[in-house]
Amino acid sequence: MFSAINSVLETIDNLVWGVPLMVLILAGGFLLTARLGLLQMRRLPLALKWMYKNEDGGHGEVTSFAALCTALSATIGTGNIVGVATAITTGGPGALFWMEIAAFFGMATKYSEGLLAVKYRTVAEDGHSLGGPFYYIEKGMGVKYKWLAKAFAFFGVGVGLFGIGTFTQVNGIASAVKGFFDPHDLHMVKIPGIGNYSWAVIISSLILAFCVAAVIIGGLKRIASVAQVIVPFMALIYIIFSIMLLIFNIKEVPAAFVTIVKAAFNPSAVTGGIVGSMIVAMQKGIARGIFSNEAGLGSAPIAAAAAQTKEPVRQGLVSMTGTFIDTIVICTMTGLSIVLTGAWKQEGLEGVQVTSYAFRNGLPFPAQLSSFVLVICLVFFAFTTILGWDYYSERCLEYLTDSNFKVIKGYRYIYILAVFIGPYMTVSAVWTIADIFNGLMAIPNMIALFALSGVIVKETRDFFDKDKHLDGKIRL
Repeated sequence: MFSAINSVLETIDNLVWGVPLMVLILAGGFLLTARLGLLQMRRLPLALKWMYKNEDGGHGEVTSFAALCTALSATIGTGNIVGVATAITTGGPGALFWMEIAAFFGMATKYSEGLLAVKYRTVAEDGHSLGGPFYYIEKGMGVKYKWLAKAFAFFGVGVGLFGIGTFTQVNGIASAVKGFFDPHDLHMVKIPGIGNYSWAVIISSLILAFCVAAVIIGGLKRIASVAQVIVPFMALIYIIFSIMLLIFNIKEVPAAFVTIVKAAFNPSAVTGGIVGSMIVAMQKGIARGIFSNEAGLGSAPIAAAAAQTKEPVRQGLVSMTGTFIDTIVICTMTGLSIVLTGAWKQEGLEGVQVTSYAFRNGLPFPAQLSSFVLVICLVFFAFTTILGWDYYSERCLEYLTDSNFKVIKGYRYIYILAVFIGPYMTVSAVWTIADIFNGLMAIPNMIALFALSGVIVKETRDFFDKDKHLDGKIRL
């Protein structure tokens, strides 16, 4: 039965994540990059400066940094550790190259999303900010496209409940915890109608569901307060250990880069025929890249809309740093670690096991210590992603139900239940479901970015013309 379900899901996934959607997302990023004059390169130093420098006199619920951390909490997760490993093992090392290409153009996309989120956001009766693709579709493109905004919101709820938000994150946590505490299945228990599971999986899912419930019931401000503490701290720890791995294996780094680039255009020459199509490498790399940094997906602008700012361009630049940190920095380090240690070629390993192999064999520490650090990072990354996507999906549901808070409160309990059952889903089915909802969510958002690209360029030009001292000698 499970094989039949997986087969159907794979068929749907291949249809959704076919060449047309990849072209749509890359073309959108390319168009915005061209029209904005390589803004993601020229304005990156300014964006990084504003990332932690809050704006005076801005309007919103949380600071720009807290909004960024909320967005990062939803992006820095299993995609950085498990998603990269899955992309490389199924698409070859070349998948990392296409992940980076998608991220480069995705920075312009993420900038545009953040800008439009603040420009078209609205304020509810109780004072909280509400914005994102559903509002810039409705208010920017016109009321006649409200159906498209509703479609985005519907898929957004699906992504949160069945995709990035719950199943993939919890499944990643449970697999990592089990792999560390009970790798040989010595402490098993039979669950009637479901199967045999390790006590490590059951206990971790219970603790996780409790912790998620304790935070999300407090709403955005509690989520943001948790995210802006956990995200920077855990990201720093992961980056430090990844840099150490690369330093201790510095001689293999150049060869790893050559392998990645070569495999991007001729996968079979590197994989020995296991992955023989460049299209497969592109598909896996782009899909996992979007899963990780969410550029083009339309999720991050939901958090950006809550930022205390009065300048759409400024928040757009801050939002752009999320893709840079997530993919250009963290995913690259993960991918290099997997390639240079040969972890991607090890048979019988999947998901977090691949990255764990890289850490155990690439760091000069006891294997248990390296594995423990990775497990801790994964647990906290995934935990904050669960929190961030609850917020995203709640805002989508708020738009769908015209702010029916009884429905939203009921949804929180369903979300917590999804967190609890996530570990009992199969790994392949979980990631396939996530890919499908990601793709469906991206379509209406990318249509809006194409339609509103003129607005994005005008807002950007007007801002830098007004503040010429920020622009230097280069103008759009």
